[in-house]
Amino acid sequence: MTASLRPILLVEDNPKDLELSLAALARCKLANPIEVARDGAEALEYLRGSGAWQGRDSGDPAVVLLDLKLPKVDGLEVLEKVKSDPLLRHIPVVMLTSSREERDLVLSYQFGVNSFVVKPVDFTAFLQAIQDLGMFWGVLNEPPPRGVRA
Repeated sequence: MTASLRPILLVEDNPKDLELSLAALARCKLANPIEVARDGAEALEYLRGSGAWQGRDSGDPAVVLLDLKLPKVDGLEVLEKVKSDPLLRHIPVVMLTSSREERDLVLSYQFGVNSFVVKPVDFTAFLQAIQDLGMFWGVLNEPPPRGVRA
């Protein structure tokens, strides 16, 4: 992996949404590798380089696409832990959820989410939303240089 290609961490427990998200990201032909965590605990292990992810290629993801309703550790708790950790808080987090609850939106922004996207129900709109997120965060967004903490 070259220094400029950071992975995208997709945190999703729903097999159907995971499959659709991976297909949408593949369609936009991103060169960024896609890493998958299927629950909040695994996402935190990935970000901290611990547990099953100990010894992974160092470096932070370009973005974390984080589902809200997750087993073990829910998305809000993952977000809160990431944004309160000085070593992780600079990593962009996009809450990607089917929730339309105002409470989830408000808490996500209070905890420091970079973006809150409601998963479209329509298949074509869902694919387009995932492609747009992948292109923006994987290609267009300019993250801080590696090793520089915001």
